[in-house]
Amino acid sequence: MTYILDDIDKKIIKILQEDARTPFSKIAKMLNLSESTIHMRMKRLRENGVIKGFYVDIDPEVIGYNVVAFVMIKADPKKYEGILKKISEFKEILEVYDVTGEYYALLKVRVKTREELAKVLDMIGNMDGVTSTYTMFVLRTIKELKSIILD
Repeated sequence: MTYILDDIDKKIIKILQEDARTPFSKIAKMLNLSESTIHMRMKRLRENGVIKGFYVDIDPEVIGYNVVAFVMIKADPKKYEGILKKISEFKEILEVYDVTGEYYALLKVRVKTREELAKVLDMIGNMDGVTSTYTMFVLRTIKELKSIILD
């Protein structure tokens, strides 16, 4: 089901994407609305799954997680669901996508060192049912958005 955002919802979300700690009272003043209106809209946005949570945006490179790679995997179709489940539990794997094309899944891996990346790749490659992997090492990040740009 698609939730239709009106202009006020979009403005609230835009403010929160810039700073999720913005108090309802400040949002209300910014939008010339009552604080209770903001509260009710926020409640509705959460209940409908538009807003899933509030997170701290950490710069991974500042804390030493400088190695990023994308890994594509091929797998035995009969074991694929189990592989996805196991891979999703790896703390080093930030994102897992079930994709179309030659490969079955696309993984985003972030670790501190190349040696840690090698260990993760070995763990993936040695999983029962994984038939092959293809790894792309990220040289630099040009664009990485953590929010949705609303019309």
